[in-house]
Amino acid sequence: MAVHVTVDVVIFAVRERALHVLLVRRGRPPFEGKWAIPGGFVEPDETIEAAAARELQEETGVADVYLEQLYTFGDPGRDPRGRVVTVAYFALLPAASPAVAGSDAREAAWHPMGALPPLAFDHDRILAYSLERLRNKLEYTTVGFQLLPGKFTLTELQRVYEAVLGRKLEKRNFRRKMEVLRILQPLREQRREGLPRPARLYRFSAQRFEKLKDKGILFPF
Repeated sequence: MAVHVTVDVVIFAVRERALHVLLVRRGRPPFEGKWAIPGGFVEPDETIEAAAARELQEETGVADVYLEQLYTFGDPGRDPRGRVVTVAYFALLPAASPAVAGSDAREAAWHPMGALPPLAFDHDRILAYSLERLRNKLEYTTVGFQLLPGKFTLTELQRVYEAVLGRKLEKRNFRRKMEVLRILQPLREQRREGLPRPARLYRFSAQRFEKLKDKGILFPF
Protein backbone atom coordinates (compact mmCIF):
# COMPACT_ATOMS: atom_id res chain seq x y z
CA MET A 1 0.00 0.00 0.00
CA ALA A 2 1.38 3.39 -1.02
CA VAL A 3 1.92 6.02 1.66
CA HIS A 4 1.41 9.65 0.66
CA VAL A 5 2.90 12.67 2.42
CA THR A 6 1.13 15.99 2.90
CA VAL A 7 1.87 19.20 4.76
CA ASP A 8 -0.49 21.31 6.88
CA VAL A 9 0.35 24.82 8.05
CA VAL A 10 -1.17 26.24 11.24
CA ILE A 11 -0.76 30.02 11.19
CA PHE A 12 -1.69 32.09 14.24
CA ALA A 13 -2.23 35.82 14.78
CA VAL A 14 -3.89 37.93 17.47
CA ARG A 15 -6.93 39.87 16.30
CA GLU A 16 -9.37 41.81 18.46
CA ARG A 17 -7.60 40.56 21.62
CA ALA A 18 -8.16 36.90 20.69
CA LEU A 19 -5.94 34.24 19.14
CA HIS A 20 -7.02 33.46 15.58
CA VAL A 21 -6.04 30.76 13.11
CA LEU A 22 -6.13 30.99 9.33
CA LEU A 23 -8.39 28.38 7.72
CA VAL A 24 -9.50 27.59 4.17
CA ARG A 25 -12.81 26.22 2.93
CA ARG A 26 -12.14 23.18 0.77
CA GLY A 27 -13.24 23.45 -2.84
CA ARG A 28 -13.06 19.75 -3.72
CA PRO A 29 -13.62 16.31 -2.15
CA PRO A 30 -13.05 14.90 0.36
CA PHE A 31 -14.79 17.20 2.86
CA GLU A 32 -15.77 19.65 0.13
CA GLY A 33 -17.12 22.86 1.68
CA LYS A 34 -15.59 22.16 5.10
CA TRP A 35 -13.01 24.38 6.78
CA ALA A 36 -9.47 23.04 7.03
CA ILE A 37 -5.88 23.96 7.81
CA PRO A 38 -4.08 25.11 4.63
CA GLY A 39 -2.04 22.28 3.14
CA GLY A 40 -1.65 19.69 0.42
CA PHE A 41 0.48 16.94 -1.05
CA VAL A 42 4.27 17.15 -1.26
CA GLU A 43 5.52 17.09 -4.84
CA PRO A 44 8.19 14.47 -5.74
CA ASP A 45 10.81 17.13 -6.52
CA GLU A 46 10.42 19.42 -3.49
CA THR A 47 11.38 19.41 0.17
CA ILE A 48 8.70 19.18 2.83
CA GLU A 49 9.42 22.74 4.00
CA ALA A 50 9.18 24.05 0.43
CA ALA A 51 5.85 22.27 0.05
CA ALA A 52 4.55 23.92 3.22
CA ALA A 53 5.52 27.40 1.98
CA ARG A 54 4.05 26.72 -1.48
CA GLU A 55 0.72 25.39 -0.19
CA LEU A 56 0.36 28.29 2.22
CA GLN A 57 0.86 30.87 -0.52
CA GLU A 58 -1.31 29.04 -3.06
CA GLU A 59 -4.26 28.58 -0.72
CA THR A 60 -4.16 31.78 1.37
CA GLY A 61 -1.87 34.32 -0.30
CA VAL A 62 0.39 34.41 2.78
CA ALA A 63 4.12 34.29 1.97
CA ASP A 64 7.53 35.06 3.48
CA VAL A 65 6.70 33.81 6.98
CA TYR A 66 8.85 31.77 9.35
CA LEU A 67 7.68 28.14 9.43
CA GLU A 68 8.54 25.78 12.26
CA GLN A 69 7.94 22.04 12.02
CA LEU A 70 5.44 21.01 14.67
CA TYR A 71 4.61 17.30 14.58
CA THR A 72 3.83 14.39 12.26
CA PHE A 73 0.30 12.97 12.25
CA GLY A 74 -0.12 9.55 10.64
CA ASP A 75 -2.98 7.65 12.24
CA PRO A 76 -4.57 5.12 9.84
CA GLY A 77 -7.90 6.34 8.54
CA ARG A 78 -7.20 10.04 9.04
CA ASP A 79 -7.70 10.61 5.30
CA PRO A 80 -10.42 8.79 3.29
CA ARG A 81 -8.20 8.90 0.16
CA GLY A 82 -5.81 6.33 1.61
CA ARG A 83 -2.75 6.09 3.85
CA VAL A 84 -1.67 9.70 4.27
CA VAL A 85 0.93 11.05 6.70
CA THR A 86 0.98 14.79 7.25
CA VAL A 87 3.83 16.93 8.55
CA ALA A 88 2.36 19.89 10.42
CA TYR A 89 4.05 23.29 10.58
CA PHE A 90 3.09 26.40 12.45
CA ALA A 91 3.87 30.07 12.01
CA LEU A 92 3.10 33.28 13.88
CA LEU A 93 2.20 36.65 12.37
CA PRO A 94 2.50 40.01 14.17
CA ALA A 95 -0.69 41.07 12.39
CA ALA A 96 -3.51 39.21 10.68
CA SER A 97 -2.90 39.95 7.02
CA PRO A 98 -5.83 39.71 4.59
CA ALA A 99 -6.44 36.14 3.47
CA VAL A 100 -6.99 35.47 -0.23
CA ALA A 101 -8.20 32.02 -1.29
CA GLY A 102 -6.58 30.37 -4.27
CA SER A 103 -5.72 27.00 -5.78
CA ASP A 104 -8.25 24.41 -4.58
CA ALA A 105 -9.48 26.56 -1.67
CA ARG A 106 -12.93 28.10 -2.07
CA GLU A 107 -12.43 30.65 0.72
CA ALA A 108 -9.81 31.70 3.29
CA ALA A 109 -10.58 33.44 6.57
CA TRP A 110 -9.35 34.02 10.12
CA HIS A 111 -11.23 32.16 12.86
CA PRO A 112 -10.98 32.63 16.66
CA MET A 113 -9.54 29.56 18.37
CA GLY A 114 -12.37 29.73 20.88
CA ALA A 115 -15.08 29.41 18.22
CA LEU A 116 -13.86 27.06 15.50
CA PRO A 117 -16.20 25.66 12.83
CA PRO A 118 -16.42 21.90 12.15
CA LEU A 119 -13.12 20.89 10.54
CA ALA A 120 -12.06 18.41 7.86
CA PHE A 121 -9.84 15.38 8.45
CA ASP A 122 -8.25 15.33 11.94
CA HIS A 123 -7.57 19.06 11.88
CA ASP A 124 -9.30 19.63 15.21
CA ARG A 125 -6.64 17.41 16.79
CA ILE A 126 -3.85 19.22 14.95
CA LEU A 127 -5.11 22.61 16.14
CA ALA A 128 -5.49 21.41 19.73
CA TYR A 129 -1.90 20.16 19.70
CA SER A 130 -0.68 23.39 18.08
CA LEU A 131 -2.31 25.51 20.76
CA GLU A 132 -0.84 23.35 23.54
CA ARG A 133 2.64 23.69 22.04
CA LEU A 134 2.25 27.44 21.61
CA ARG A 135 1.23 27.88 25.24
CA ASN A 136 4.13 25.75 26.46
CA LYS A 137 6.60 27.70 24.33
CA LEU A 138 5.60 30.93 26.09
CA GLU A 139 7.65 29.73 29.06
CA TYR A 140 10.98 29.18 27.36
CA THR A 141 11.04 30.92 23.96
CA THR A 142 10.41 34.32 22.39
CA VAL A 143 7.21 33.06 20.79
CA GLY A 144 5.03 35.74 22.40
CA PHE A 145 7.07 38.51 20.80
CA GLN A 146 6.65 36.99 17.34
CA LEU A 147 2.97 37.90 17.57
CA LEU A 148 3.89 41.57 18.04
CA PRO A 149 5.36 44.29 15.84
CA GLY A 150 8.96 45.36 16.47
CA LYS A 151 7.79 48.15 18.80
CA PHE A 152 4.94 47.62 21.23
CA THR A 153 3.36 48.85 24.45
CA LEU A 154 3.17 46.82 27.66
CA THR A 155 -0.60 46.61 27.22
CA GLU A 156 -0.18 45.11 23.75
CA LEU A 157 2.31 42.59 25.13
CA GLN A 158 -0.03 41.55 27.93
CA ARG A 159 -2.92 41.15 25.49
CA VAL A 160 -0.85 38.76 23.38
CA TYR A 161 -0.07 36.60 26.42
CA GLU A 162 -3.74 36.65 27.45
CA ALA A 163 -4.87 35.72 23.93
CA VAL A 164 -2.54 32.72 23.80
CA LEU A 165 -3.22 31.53 27.35
CA GLY A 166 -6.95 32.13 27.06
CA ARG A 167 -7.24 33.89 30.41
CA LYS A 168 -6.81 37.29 32.02
CA LEU A 169 -3.56 38.25 33.72
CA GLU A 170 -3.29 40.68 36.60
CA LYS A 171 -1.77 43.86 35.18
CA ARG A 172 0.49 44.71 38.10
CA ASN A 173 1.93 41.19 38.42
CA PHE A 174 2.51 40.91 34.67
CA ARG A 175 4.45 44.17 34.53
CA ARG A 176 6.44 43.28 37.64
CA LYS A 177 7.54 39.99 36.09
CA MET A 178 8.59 41.75 32.91
CA GLU A 179 10.52 44.30 34.91
CA VAL A 180 12.34 41.59 36.86
CA LEU A 181 13.22 39.66 33.71
CA ARG A 182 14.55 42.81 32.05
CA ILE A 183 14.01 41.47 28.55
CA LEU A 184 12.36 44.68 27.35
CA GLN A 185 14.26 47.69 26.09
CA PRO A 186 12.35 50.95 26.76
CA LEU A 187 12.32 53.40 23.89
CA ARG A 188 11.96 57.16 23.84
CA GLU A 189 9.02 56.84 21.49
CA GLN A 190 5.39 56.79 22.57
CA ARG A 191 2.16 55.61 20.99
CA ARG A 192 -0.66 58.11 21.01
CA GLU A 193 -3.22 57.02 18.42
CA GLY A 194 -6.46 55.76 19.95
CA LEU A 195 -5.14 55.88 23.52
CA PRO A 196 -6.46 58.02 26.40
CA ARG A 197 -2.86 59.00 27.12
CA PRO A 198 0.51 58.35 25.47
CA ALA A 199 2.03 54.91 26.16
CA ARG A 200 5.73 54.15 26.10
CA LEU A 201 6.99 51.80 23.41
CA TYR A 202 9.36 48.88 24.06
CA ARG A 203 11.51 46.52 22.03
CA PHE A 204 12.38 42.92 22.86
CA SER A 205 16.01 42.40 23.97
CA ALA A 206 17.28 39.17 22.39
CA GLN A 207 20.64 39.55 24.16
CA ARG A 208 19.06 39.62 27.62
CA PHE A 209 16.79 36.71 26.74
CA GLU A 210 19.74 34.53 25.71
CA LYS A 211 21.41 35.17 29.08
CA LEU A 212 18.29 34.10 30.94
CA LYS A 213 17.89 31.02 28.77
CA ASP A 214 21.47 29.98 29.50
CA LYS A 215 20.64 30.15 33.21
CA GLY A 216 17.53 28.01 32.71
CA ILE A 217 15.13 30.78 33.78
CA LEU A 218 11.57 30.28 32.53
CA PHE A 219 8.72 32.73 32.00
CA PRO A 220 5.73 31.23 33.83
CA PHE A 221 2.52 33.21 33.77
